[in-house]
Amino acid sequence: MDTDLAPDHDLPRRLAAMAGEAERAGFSGVIRVDVAGEVLFESAHGLADRAHDIPNTRRTVFGAASAAKGFTAVAVMALVGDGTLSLSTTARSLLGDDLPLIDDRVTIEHLLGHRSGIGDYLDESAVGSINDYVMTEPVHTRDSPAAALVVLADRAMSDPPGVRFAYNNGGFVLLALLAERAAGTDLYDLVDQLVCQPAGLGATGFLRTDELDGNTAIGYLDRTGLRANVLHVPVRGIGDGGLYTTTADMARFWQALFAGEILQPTTVARMTTAQGHTAGGVPYGLGLWLDPHTDAAGLEGYDAGISFKSVHRPSTGATWTIISNWSDGAWPLAQRVSDAFGDAPDR
Repeated sequence: MDTDLAPDHDLPRRLAAMAGEAERAGFSGVIRVDVAGEVLFESAHGLADRAHDIPNTRRTVFGAASAAKGFTAVAVMALVGDGTLSLSTTARSLLGDDLPLIDDRVTIEHLLGHRSGIGDYLDESAVGSINDYVMTEPVHTRDSPAAALVVLADRAMSDPPGVRFAYNNGGFVLLALLAERAAGTDLYDLVDQLVCQPAGLGATGFLRTDELDGNTAIGYLDRTGLRANVLHVPVRGIGDGGLYTTTADMARFWQALFAGEILQPTTVARMTTAQGHTAGGVPYGLGLWLDPHTDAAGLEGYDAGISFKSVHRPSTGATWTIISNWSDGAWPLAQRVSDAFGDAPDR
């Protein structure tokens, strides 16, 4: 266990005990807690590469799955801020004749808030184990948001736009495609230029699964074994997933976002205004999960070989991130840390 522990604080000692218990139960990944810009606790556990016995470290890069939605959303809101897009821009205005089943009234704001009503290419409610499915098309064909033209082509609207909140992966693939068309720049450069560079994120981006370097953790389907997730995820993220990052970069991301270094504070306030709620009452803003009882905002990622949660509470300056490189590795520890901070209930 690779640990950096601030002494003489009860919370770090409690976190160390939680992390130790989690490691014994099979946690493989990194936990980090920051308060007011200072690292309170950070520890790494398990193996980044099981076949070669390479351990995870505090600098290991991990897949973050749907946390990508938050980065796509921030890039889109940066384009709104500079006038390239507006929240009222319709998808149709950029799609032209593409994806004719999408209602002409669907807007950027609908998509960001999961209120578009478009048909989704992946119905998470119909998935049993996250490991049960593999991609139905060759993974190498999913290497850009243009894949939306294939994965959404035959998806009829499920609701009229703006009627209800329904978590929608395809909506963020479509957002990425629309951002590319509006800006004339691909998603990966947009996220790098508009999010990562202003925030100083040196280890975050949409990596290809077929050219990961030695500092990137392999995503495993189960607690033990060598079966990786390469047939379960696109070769490169297409807007709704596929982000890679570190716990340190996530701490910097939240600090920069709420300090106005990426977006104007009024824009961040708009993103953290609830647009809808899950059946369990958890609110969602524009690309960010919100806490119903505090001012905390968060991102979650769950996919074959990946489990991720990161939460920031502006009023206290507290940030915590847990990343794991197997499908269910993060959740027991994330729940305990969430309980300790009293925020960000599971959705």
